[in-house]
Amino acid sequence: MEQTLGAERVAVIDPGAIRHNVRTIASYVHPAKILVAVKAEGYGHGAVTTARAALEGGADWLGTAHVSEALVLRAAGIQAPILAWLHTRNTDFAEAIVEHIDLGISGWEIHHVAQAAESLQKPARVHLKIDTGLGRNGCTAEEWPELLRTAAAYQEQGLLSVEGIFTHLAVADEPDRKETDEQLRLYRHALEVAEENRIVPDLRHVANTPAALSRPDAHFDMVRVGVGVYGQSPFADRTAEDLGLRPAMELRTTVANVKRVPAGQGISYGLTHRVDKPTTLALIPMGYADGIPRIAVHAPVLINGRRYQSVGRVAMDQFVVDLAELDTEVTVGDEVVIFGGNSGIEAAEWGAAAGTINYEIITRIGERVPRVVQDSDLGTDQESALAHPGESA
Repeated sequence: MEQTLGAERVAVIDPGAIRHNVRTIASYVHPAKILVAVKAEGYGHGAVTTARAALEGGADWLGTAHVSEALVLRAAGIQAPILAWLHTRNTDFAEAIVEHIDLGISGWEIHHVAQAAESLQKPARVHLKIDTGLGRNGCTAEEWPELLRTAAAYQEQGLLSVEGIFTHLAVADEPDRKETDEQLRLYRHALEVAEENRIVPDLRHVANTPAALSRPDAHFDMVRVGVGVYGQSPFADRTAEDLGLRPAMELRTTVANVKRVPAGQGISYGLTHRVDKPTTLALIPMGYADGIPRIAVHAPVLINGRRYQSVGRVAMDQFVVDLAELDTEVTVGDEVVIFGGNSGIEAAEWGAAAGTINYEIITRIGERVPRVVQDSDLGTDQESALAHPGESA
């Protein structure tokens, strides 16, 4: 289905910004390799579009949470190395092996992966994960030696090839926290134990975006970056611009209605807000069904180059902006920028208005919002349609 920038609502995706951000992050981490996380439909930007732009920008690897996400990339013809790390009993390990997808191993999966490899008579490429303090996926320190012995045995049988050892950081976005130091200490010890068990992989990887940008001691052989590639800062006290990053998504719509209201007018469900003087309201045709957080309060938008704030509760399909004056030049059809692009409004501001983070804001934009590619590297006139998340592109 063809979409244009004149659509009722649209997320404009800029592959040029993604390439720029990969190159910028590479300048922080060289000579470490870069794995770009394109899980969750490329953080809402479109997995295939993001993957191609990241590779063009110099990424060495791609990362997905699920094998199913990695298979979409392979079906699109992307042959770069891919690591998938979050599995269930229904994960198709055999198909992953056939499609040359590396598999993160935290414990129970290793036997299922080895069985799939034996049935195919083809070794699986795996990365062993140690939990150094995040408390989610990953092998515990107590069970780590046993996992290593099992991996070494399967490797000697030709069923596995251990390509990497990795962990994930919990508080790298707060650089002053000491827990990161402890996690790195535990990780280095895990590497020593691995060597004692005859496992010395080529890829040691720990750093996420905040550690890539602030902890050179966490770079090792490769970093795994996500939110920074999409032009979002992982830090509370530094903007994307401070880090040299450009937002890759601009969320736009148009004004759906404009009307004057008297003092005391209540706004939206629950009447949680009432205007204190006569004013003009603009109706914005996006709501929580599109990914706009229902709990956002006084969130910013840009209309005709001027900032305004939302008022009242966000509804399923719409929210209201107070134009703060009776006589306004804002009319039905005027463009509204929710965040991104050159608006000066960051997704992080919407995150603050909703009590959440910029990661959630960009990934929650729903399928009702078409993604349109406008590549800044090819000029402002270039435009092409991109399928909704979840569809092939």
